[in-house]
Amino acid sequence: MGQGRRKDFGEFTAKLEKHIEKLPDYAQRAQEKLQRYIPPSEQGSRPSTPTPPAPRPLMPKMPPMPKMSQQLTSMAAGQIPVVAEAKAKWARWNEPAAKLERQKRRTSRAMTFWILLTILCGLFAVVAGTGLLKSGQADILQAIAGSAFTIVFGTFGVRSGLRLRTLKRTVLPAAPAAPPPLPPARSVAREPMERLVESEASLSELLRQLSQPTSLGTMPVSEIAVADARATATEAAQALRGLAGRIQAIERGRDAAPERERGALDAAVKQLRVQLDDGLDGYGGLVAAAGHTVAASSDGMTSSKESLSDATDKLAGLAMALRELS
Repeated sequence: MGQGRRKDFGEFTAKLEKHIEKLPDYAQRAQEKLQRYIPPSEQGSRPSTPTPPAPRPLMPKMPPMPKMSQQLTSMAAGQIPVVAEAKAKWARWNEPAAKLERQKRRTSRAMTFWILLTILCGLFAVVAGTGLLKSGQADILQAIAGSAFTIVFGTFGVRSGLRLRTLKRTVLPAAPAAPPPLPPARSVAREPMERLVESEASLSELLRQLSQPTSLGTMPVSEIAVADARATATEAAQALRGLAGRIQAIERGRDAAPERERGALDAAVKQLRVQLDDGLDGYGGLVAAAGHTVAASSDGMTSSKESLSDATDKLAGLAMALRELS
């Protein structure tokens, strides 16, 4: 073993000496390759010292493609195209109309399947009863079995037909209207409209609770009072949005107007903003009155219940004034 190791070490030493002897050749080859990058004018002045090649100029950056810029913009906004498309497909799949159509297709296919089985079993029962299967000898058992299956499959077919008829007569409820878009972020009306959206959601939940009977089996307030409050709130919200639209129109005109005319338009915007804030305060008063009524519904207090009617009347008058302004 020791001799083998010495022999291997000797061979390694011999190979290393050969490579050391070839080092001048390696250096000469490297120098010849480097001289290819030296200009001819400099080769005569400095033949012995090769200069490294000049760095390549940086390529100008290509502007991004329009499609790529749109994708980057959407990703920066938190909307990845693939994810957005998947969400849209999932939303379309879960729409009530799409679900109803899928149920109709499945029921129609099931009815066709049961009808075909009914026809086949009926033909089998007739053939077995007339003796065509056994050279003129009727098979009563097969005819009875075919008739039984005909009745069973026919029953399934009739049930599928009735279900399909019911599905075709189904009327889907109207889809809820999409909330109106908010004003731009730079508009003075943006923050009040955000408050209005929150107030609408709170009032809707409170009025829903007032429409349900309490644990004692009595209604917190009359249905007429709840209906009046809901109708008044809807009218007030429309009037407030109309006033916000008027503010946006003045803001657009101000941006396009000369510099000397912008001061008067700014004053008009501020005045309308004050009126918009007053309208939101009145809307918030109705929300507070509804909240007090829900809180007092279990105690049988009448003062809080009457406050809902008072707040409704006040908001109705305020909505009328806002409609005149907008």
